[in-house]
Amino acid sequence: MNIERKNQLLKFQERLGINFENLYILNTALTHSSYAHQYNLKYNDHNERLEFLGDSVLSVIVSEYLYRKYKNKQEGKLSRIRAGVVCEGSLAEVARKLEINKYILIGKGEELSGGRDKDSLLADACEAIIAAIYLDKGLEAARNFVLKYLTDKIDVIVKDHNYNDYKSKLQEYVQRNLLSTIEYKVVSESGPAHDRTFHIDVYLDNKCFGKGTGKSKKEAEQRAAREALNKLGVEEGE
Repeated sequence: MNIERKNQLLKFQERLGINFENLYILNTALTHSSYAHQYNLKYNDHNERLEFLGDSVLSVIVSEYLYRKYKNKQEGKLSRIRAGVVCEGSLAEVARKLEINKYILIGKGEELSGGRDKDSLLADACEAIIAAIYLDKGLEAARNFVLKYLTDKIDVIVKDHNYNDYKSKLQEYVQRNLLSTIEYKVVSESGPAHDRTFHIDVYLDNKCFGKGTGKSKKEAEQRAAREALNKLGVEEGE
């Protein structure tokens, strides 16, 4: 790690409000696999393993928070709230607040395709940073970090009842009504590589029940599932 990169990381940890004992692990969290492949780095010199751990740490922290705060909500609703909180879009929002895009190392190809502003890349880096905090400073520091940035998001989702995981609800409907298949099909993609829009249809037993559009496949699938549920007469609060 050269002096310039070290200074970048010192500046970034000020944004995080965390002083790392080991700056190397923060650097790893901010190194995308495309950069590692371009410069022939080892598999543990990019953030995919940290992302794997961070996903679990994040889930435990948010689950515990929901369990303790919302004692009147059943497991199914808690799961839907959590899904809305730890989703790609939510984590990408946090990443942008922290300006992770300014500090992450990515390969030239990824750079040219607009990777520095991709929700998926930013969300993965955010999870990797959570893991880095957990490993370097412990669970309490990771919890404080996560709740600092996501508590307001949780409360807004609960207040607005905007915690429906429509895909899960549609899957439950399919199973409850003994339908045999559910399939999401990408109909088309539009826009430049760094700003794609996806158009997806959802089929139940080979019949189209919903159409959705979004900036990610997950978003488009959720909207298609929501339209399908509306057509099937399933209320959003059910």
